[in-house]
Amino acid sequence: MLRLSKLADYAVLTLVNLGRHDGVVTSPALAVETGVPEPTVAKVLKALASDGLLVSQRGARGGYRLALKPEEISIARVITAVDGPISLTACVTGGAGCDNGDCTLYGSWDVVNDAIRDTLSGISIARMAEMSNAPGRRRSVEKVSADTAPQGNRATAATAGTFGG
Repeated sequence: MLRLSKLADYAVLTLVNLGRHDGVVTSPALAVETGVPEPTVAKVLKALASDGLLVSQRGARGGYRLALKPEEISIARVITAVDGPISLTACVTGGAGCDNGDCTLYGSWDVVNDAIRDTLSGISIARMAEMSNAPGRRRSVEKVSADTAPQGNRATAATAGTFGG
């Protein structure tokens, strides 16, 4: 299964939230908004700023802002900024990490790799923000209270918290 790293996922989440602000936003504020631990948000912001996706502002009113419009930031660029080049296997990045010099598939994965990279390049942070705001897209978290829990188990209902966790 092809999966993004958690850091890349957090980077997209952070950029979507940052794109909803007009000015600079601090790392702790983004951590609260996203629910991602502040040290992780700080690490993501530093990587994105190093890649030129963010502008950092120092000082008492410091923080981060997008360096580009959300429509100009592709998911592929975010992943590359955080994780490095997008590739399915080590050998599609020019042979590094390939331990089979006689591989019959050498170069064959390039077409798959290019298709994935092209698809991710066509999806922007703005589009991700639009999709996350679409009706029915946000997860609803309902609290279980003593009033709505089954009558036979009030002790469990008081400690249940939210569905699924």
